[in-house]
Amino acid sequence: MITHIEGILVEKTPTYAVLDCGGVGFMIAISLHTYGGLPEVSSKCKLFTHLQIKENAHSLFGFATAYERELFRLLISVSGIGAGTARMMLSAFPPEELAGHIASGNVDTVQSIKGIGAKTAQRVVVELKEKIGKMAPVLPENNAGAGNKAAEEALSALVQLGFPKPAASKAVQQALKDGGAGKAVEDIIRLALKIL
Repeated sequence: MITHIEGILVEKTPTYAVLDCGGVGFMIAISLHTYGGLPEVSSKCKLFTHLQIKENAHSLFGFATAYERELFRLLISVSGIGAGTARMMLSAFPPEELAGHIASGNVDTVQSIKGIGAKTAQRVVVELKEKIGKMAPVLPENNAGAGNKAAEEALSALVQLGFPKPAASKAVQQALKDGGAGKAVEDIIRLALKIL
């Protein structure tokens, strides 16, 4: 099992990062929360990782903190929650906030996340409420901004997450009107996800 990767950040988008470790580039799927904590490109970077091996793919997921990785692992242990859905959940809310909603039994908030139905939300709360209560949160060390093309990056991320481009574009524009202007990419995407 690969527990973490440390190297030079050569590329970052709201959905993945590429780390160069001794001449080998690792493409690592990330959440918006982790994206917000990445340093500038060409800087040294460390991500906690989870390797998922399936018949047709080996996928590497990266996290800013060990806490976020542990929460991801708990989420994918629930029937009906795959890695993509867990990443969507961690993109909709910061890990500590998502854990708080689950631990307090807030099914409606969990259900408000795109792709989570009523039964799945209830299952997440029932199965994880006690486990999450025992986890100690570790806050990320930094929260880097997104740059000048935040709206474009937000749109690109939503399309990569599987949303149709016209709907995603409309949601990003609405998010900018609803207070997202001048905010980091991950904040714009969170607002857009609530609209979609």
